[in-house]
Amino acid sequence: MTVSVFIDGAAGTTGLEIRERLAGRDEIALIALDDAQRKNAKKRAEALNAANFVILCLPDDAAREAVSLINNPETRVIDASTAHRVADGWTYGFPELEPAQAQRIAEAPRVSNPGCWPTGFLALVRPLVRAGLVPPEWSVTVSGASGYSGGGKTMIAEFEDGTETTGFRSYGLDLDHKHLPEMQKHARMEHPPIFMPAVARAYRGMLIEVPLALYYLPRKPSPAQIAQVLADAYRDSPIVRVVEDDGETRLVRLEEDAGTDRLSVRVFGSPDRSHARLIATLDNLGKGAAGAAVQNLNIMAGFDQTAGLVL
Repeated sequence: MTVSVFIDGAAGTTGLEIRERLAGRDEIALIALDDAQRKNAKKRAEALNAANFVILCLPDDAAREAVSLINNPETRVIDASTAHRVADGWTYGFPELEPAQAQRIAEAPRVSNPGCWPTGFLALVRPLVRAGLVPPEWSVTVSGASGYSGGGKTMIAEFEDGTETTGFRSYGLDLDHKHLPEMQKHARMEHPPIFMPAVARAYRGMLIEVPLALYYLPRKPSPAQIAQVLADAYRDSPIVRVVEDDGETRLVRLEEDAGTDRLSVRVFGSPDRSHARLIATLDNLGKGAAGAAVQNLNIMAGFDQTAGLVL
């Protein structure tokens, strides 16, 4: 079976990464527009309605506009923007989030790709909330750093043309980041996390960390119990892996999963088992963006979900 795919925004960072993963796949026929056609509203609308699947790699407002142009009920959409991640009528495109999430994605006409930061956060926290180890009303903190490619063309230029000279910078200092509603809703928590993002002088890759004071949690779980819940949650996943603490690991690098489409989670505990550091690593352009979009496309089209991915 061959399906047609139109990437709206194919010239952007995420769009180019998606094209790279779809290149050479006989079961996928890409609908492409040249520069002039992309600026032609009629041609763009025709492409949006001619495709079996549309992948939107656009700013939020442009993504909403693109959806409004689709009148073909057979056209299914994957939106990589922030526009629809908490919107009614859209299925959240994180197959590992819940036991039945992949099936929901397979049947959905509209799928919202997760953000890179929420992907790591939810991979660490959602199984613990579901298992009752972290209460929904609990206050949690998430921090970490991402490669600068996550900021798009403007940030890439700043780091590569010498405008930005620092090796590490914090942002989101108003504690009102646009990822917060997505994190709160899909973790099924009563409050948004305290979110402390940063960007590092690395093109791609990211590290996301959630610290837990285990002795404050009602059930006082041990680091081993936390790790077991995560291992059970991702036991059958070909993409999310739980890396066991071997007692020798002293460093986890931002680039651990750079250049891949996998996501790795780790749990480290204090000697007295009272504190834990939960760490997720992924590629902000892989499982955090393009890899996730291709995984969702594979699931929706009935292909092997790992087709075209680097694991």
